[in-house]
Amino acid sequence: MDVPWLDRLVRRHNRAAHDGTRQVAKRRLLPFYLSVKVQDPDRWASWGISEAEDVALVRLLQAKPRRTASGVATITVLTKPWPCSSNCVYCPSDIRMPKSYLSDEPACQRAERCWFDPFLQVCARLRALTAMGHVTDKVELIVLGGTWSDYPPSYQRWFIGELFRALNLTDDERAAEAERRQLFYENLGLPREREELARAYRDLQRRIDNGDITYNAAWREAYGEGPRRLVAAAIEGSDPDSGRRGPARADNGRSVFPGAPQPFSTDDIDGVHRANEQAAKRVVGLVVETRPDLITPESCRQLRALGCTKMQIGIQSLNDNLLALNGRAVTAKRVAEALGLLRLFGFKSHVHFMANLLGATPEGDIADYERLVTDPAFLPDEVKLYPCCLVASSALTEHFADGRWRPYTEEELVAVLAADVAATPPWTRISRMIRDISATDILVGNKKTNLRQVVEAHVNESGLPVREIRQREISVEGAAVESLALETILYETTISEERFLQWVAPDGRIAGFLRLSLPKTAAVEALHRTTATSPETQAARGEAAAFPDAPEPEAEISPAANAPGTDGLPAFGEAMIREVHVYGKVAALHRTGEGTQHLGLGRKLVEEACRQAAAAGYRAVNVISAIGTRDYYRNLGFADAGLYQKRPLP
Repeated sequence: MDVPWLDRLVRRHNRAAHDGTRQVAKRRLLPFYLSVKVQDPDRWASWGISEAEDVALVRLLQAKPRRTASGVATITVLTKPWPCSSNCVYCPSDIRMPKSYLSDEPACQRAERCWFDPFLQVCARLRALTAMGHVTDKVELIVLGGTWSDYPPSYQRWFIGELFRALNLTDDERAAEAERRQLFYENLGLPREREELARAYRDLQRRIDNGDITYNAAWREAYGEGPRRLVAAAIEGSDPDSGRRGPARADNGRSVFPGAPQPFSTDDIDGVHRANEQAAKRVVGLVVETRPDLITPESCRQLRALGCTKMQIGIQSLNDNLLALNGRAVTAKRVAEALGLLRLFGFKSHVHFMANLLGATPEGDIADYERLVTDPAFLPDEVKLYPCCLVASSALTEHFADGRWRPYTEEELVAVLAADVAATPPWTRISRMIRDISATDILVGNKKTNLRQVVEAHVNESGLPVREIRQREISVEGAAVESLALETILYETTISEERFLQWVAPDGRIAGFLRLSLPKTAAVEALHRTTATSPETQAARGEAAAFPDAPEPEAEISPAANAPGTDGLPAFGEAMIREVHVYGKVAALHRTGEGTQHLGLGRKLVEEACRQAAAAGYRAVNVISAIGTRDYYRNLGFADAGLYQKRPLP
């Protein structure tokens, strides 16, 4: 049995119907097969399927196997529409979406149908992934929606809390809660059909597209006053512009309406975190996106308290002139500071870089990206390469009309991206090369959904070496463990020595890796002196900053800030494991799968990292563990220590 055999079988059955319909569809075969196995034991027994045949059939019927090929099940959710404190010329302005997103993008469509409710979005994705035959025991949550740091803290707590709560419930509890939540929204008369929503906002969107009104002004008109389409906009209590209250509340602050979403306190967040440590569906990564100018020591601490492990940040360019021309209120120096902070706090950095900006040239873009991946001030862990394209709601339309901006030809664009791929070092992953923007929304620019394949073909034809992670990672097929070799790549940043430990197959594919940071004392002390007395830190915490890997606290710094078991941060002289990842098909928790997971590769990476940190003179290793991996690291000798987990070294 293989895929061609299945295709022939499906076509034969559909031809036999003689009515031109597709009575048999591959996407419905696996849900039917699994439902019989669980709900109809007599019928299942009559089929006489062996355990080996069952495994083979599930693998054959599984849809989109690469969805979990990286080792985890990814669930992408979207925050509600919200004003943005920036104003970039290329950025779309769809009033139905958070700034920079368009309503035709797949994740945006799913979010809108769920009223941007995080609980309902998780439920919908779990159902879809399960129906396609994917294991969802280990989940990476990716929170998109413009600039996370622009949202009020109460909304941030509620949104993250609901994500965890959805994963903590049993399947039956989750389904019942989703039904109550959906009924609540429907009873309020909130539309969810795309045609109805398009009609409701057509005139307002036309004014945005014509340049008659800004997105932020349109947002106030749409959501600031009057009846709301989004109940989620008022869950936290009140909106910033109108002061209008959300759903009626009892004395304890909880909504009195059955099924209504409820606010989350800091204690509530701690509660759902603890529950997820032993849940059937555990969070092994939590990603949010923001801008580099909003990354500060205090924002990093707050993000860690929510459970975040990776940050997506829109950089777009390191050319200060280009950044200013495109409305980016940031400089390369500030980008370097942001990436340094993320590294010290243990976060993985996932940067967005854009070719073909207003004022850019192909030659300049190639040099700009080379600086990103070679200058020790930057060196991100992961990159999204986005070619700039023209959409009706962006200010770039004016520059296109007067000839100041033009899209690169396909030949120019492919050459730029191919050079970027060739320049990418082996510790960096290029995750994407296009946005999921519908071709109908793109007025001018690349519309090829297979742009990455075109670029990779060009790279292969040119004979250029490819070292970036994604093209080397082992996919669904796994690898023979005995054939793997453990290698360490060292590279320097301005604030640390980085060590990239990787399991490599004989053909160069990568089966797993670990990122180890060894902070430089001088750089950390300088950053500590700069931030310890900042007004932001003192106002937010009532004390000087407990900076990661900072020197032993002086008199004015609270000793508790660095004490294990508090909300403090790692102390001076301690290394940081920023990521551990093993590739191959997802294996269920505590079970060996078909690929390379649960075979001890992760444990061996951690042990080698601890050995190298000790040899380099560090007295302890911290890990920026996700909530659902805390138990795993406890079993490896790490103890809970504030926002991280720590293991002393001999």
